[in-house]
Amino acid sequence: MLYPIFDYLDKVLDIPGAGVFRYISFRAGMAAVLSLIITITFGHKIIAWIRNKQIGETVRDLGLEGQTQKKGTPTMGGLMMIAAILIPTLLFGDLDNIYILLLLITTVWLGGIGFLDDYIKVFRKNKEGLAGRFKIIGQIGIGIIVGATLYFHEDVVIREFQNPVSIEEGIVETPAYQDIKIAKTTIPFVKNNELNYESILGFLGESMTPVLYILVVIFIITAVSNGANITDGIDGLAAGTSAIIGLTIAIFAYLSGNAIFSQYLNIMYIPNSGELVIFASAFIGACVGFLWYNAYPAQVFMGDTGSLMLGGVIAVLALTLRKELLIPIMCGIFLVENLSVMIQVSYFKYTKRKYGEGRRIFLMSPLHHHYQKKSIPEAKIVTRFWIVGILLAVITLATLKLR
Repeated sequence: MLYPIFDYLDKVLDIPGAGVFRYISFRAGMAAVLSLIITITFGHKIIAWIRNKQIGETVRDLGLEGQTQKKGTPTMGGLMMIAAILIPTLLFGDLDNIYILLLLITTVWLGGIGFLDDYIKVFRKNKEGLAGRFKIIGQIGIGIIVGATLYFHEDVVIREFQNPVSIEEGIVETPAYQDIKIAKTTIPFVKNNELNYESILGFLGESMTPVLYILVVIFIITAVSNGANITDGIDGLAAGTSAIIGLTIAIFAYLSGNAIFSQYLNIMYIPNSGELVIFASAFIGACVGFLWYNAYPAQVFMGDTGSLMLGGVIAVLALTLRKELLIPIMCGIFLVENLSVMIQVSYFKYTKRKYGEGRRIFLMSPLHHHYQKKSIPEAKIVTRFWIVGILLAVITLATLKLR
């Protein structure tokens, strides 16, 4: 909302200093700071309001140490995270940017699905929450919107340069370029690291490409949002992991939206994607600010309102930057948590069918509960998962030069 105002002040009225608002780094910093202020300053008031409304966590007895003490802890704290993302983005982002609009829609859409789930659990006293099929329908819906927009919208392009950018003695050679509407993505760790979705289904004709692409988008959004949801099982785990991933994506957004850096690092240049740095900064600020109250011992839980939104936003950010194939590395924590549940359930059903009794690979799934069952302190589990998350972020960023 402030972007067009300052743009007018700079270009029309020529007011000194108004041009600073055009710099992505300035607006990203302001977005991060405002996001932190919203969560930290107003967080305790929001928690008090939630507590007064008796919106407390319903805890199932899983036999985990310290679990019963969490009963009644205020939940639905994801609302403060959503506010801390939306407000700075609306103020400092360029609302004409298609990528920003997609991220705003995703935040509200998945936050709304999570809110319905939490509402049913808390106010309707139904521990199962929103039926799984309705969650899936909601995730498919946003997947179709995001996939169709990224594939068909005229502003979603990549820029291919005919001449390489060279930097010699401070002089930048401006190359000739062409903006191309094509469904390409990045493949990590290989030379000529680009994949054209049309090449996969080329034998079926071009008409099948958008179908394939939208199906891929639906799968990625569903998988990552569910992964974040499963990871949100102990204090600070989902928020801290998401902040690390958000920082990684912010770096990719800054480099992918800069013609000079993208060419120097030989990564795909995506016009107007630099604006995503503002959104990513607000996202990081919201996660870090929420950790102020969610770190062990948690004063508030994000609930599905926050966790489904976090995963979905991360997925859409990766898709807009054409880095979705990096998600298994970048979101490795979410992936492992998801796989631990799938492996546990599958093995239990298999052994029950074959031997008459179900057997388990892990003491409990998802994986963080396995370590809790081994009597490892909750704070230590979270810290170790964060360390792994940081290592995965470093590996992801290393793909910039590993060609």
